[in-house]
Amino acid sequence: MAGLKDQLLKAGLVNEKQIKKAQREKHKEQKNGSTGRYNSTDMTYQAQLREKAERDRGLNQKLKYEADLRAQTAQVKQLIMSNRLLLEPGEEVFSFLDADTVKSIKSSASFRRRLVRGLIGIVRFEGKYEIVPRETAEKVKGLMPSMLIVLNDFEMTVKAAQDDDEEDPYKEFVVPDDLLW
Repeated sequence: MAGLKDQLLKAGLVNEKQIKKAQREKHKEQKNGSTGRYNSTDMTYQAQLREKAERDRGLNQKLKYEADLRAQTAQVKQLIMSNRLLLEPGEEVFSFLDADTVKSIKSSASFRRRLVRGLIGIVRFEGKYEIVPRETAEKVKGLMPSMLIVLNDFEMTVKAAQDDDEEDPYKEFVVPDDLLW
């Protein structure tokens, strides 16, 4: 500090009297224990500390949520990219609902049957639809349910159809096997 005092004196910015006054005030503050900051017993200071701690907690929770979301997204991306199936081209149409829009995929008959039976599923990832095996679709559903578009549960569908058959007034009318909806 002595170097700074000398420089200020030489530059003519302060005089000897001002330097001594500043030193006396600094010495008084140190002697009284006051550093110009809040005293730890001051209520407003404690309230400010609580508010700051609350803000920090909220910010930490937000950052943790965002980090978890990024980790889940990366895990889902890796699952989908490593297990996706190539669509078998064909003339069979499989229609499904995404949000409020009906979408359709043209594929082979065996591919369509696997979709209907729930052996494979459809997930939406990065604006595209990917076809994945059932196990992968269930993992995606566990991590990020909003990405799963189609995963039929064939056993539940069969049970529901059998229950409906008992009460169905049209059960005596046969539906042709080659009828596509």
